[in-house]
Amino acid sequence: MKVVLQKVTSAKVTVDEKIVGKIEKGYCLLVGIHKNSTEEDAKFLAKKIAEARLFEDKEGKINLGLKEVGGEILSISQFTLYADTKKGKRPSFTQAANPDKAEELYKKFNNYLREYDINVQEGIFQSYMEVSIVNDGPITILYEKINND
Repeated sequence: MKVVLQKVTSAKVTVDEKIVGKIEKGYCLLVGIHKNSTEEDAKFLAKKIAEARLFEDKEGKINLGLKEVGGEILSISQFTLYADTKKGKRPSFTQAANPDKAEELYKKFNNYLREYDINVQEGIFQSYMEVSIVNDGPITILYEKINND
């Protein structure tokens, strides 16, 4: 499982010209599910992200967590995070989980985040989405966990 975290001052996701998820200060997460990802991977990454300290304190040091600043999460499923670009001109997506498994783990991941008392907004799985963010910092961090490593 791979998650690209972007710290944002605001983010929204639109499907068919309708806003389906919107947050203010917090994280926009692009979530890819690997074919070997497990529920334990989802739980582990949810904890890492929920407890990450990526916001500035009064001294300007990155020392505060999402809950301490009243932040939110916009979570977007994105199988293309597992694109293999080693050969040819068109990426292969054979490392991405099948849609049924991916949707199940994506939803579990979001629910694990909610267990930390965080407002989590979502895109619509397998839909064409337009994601708008205002990156803060910019701070972008890659989290990945596969096969309990």
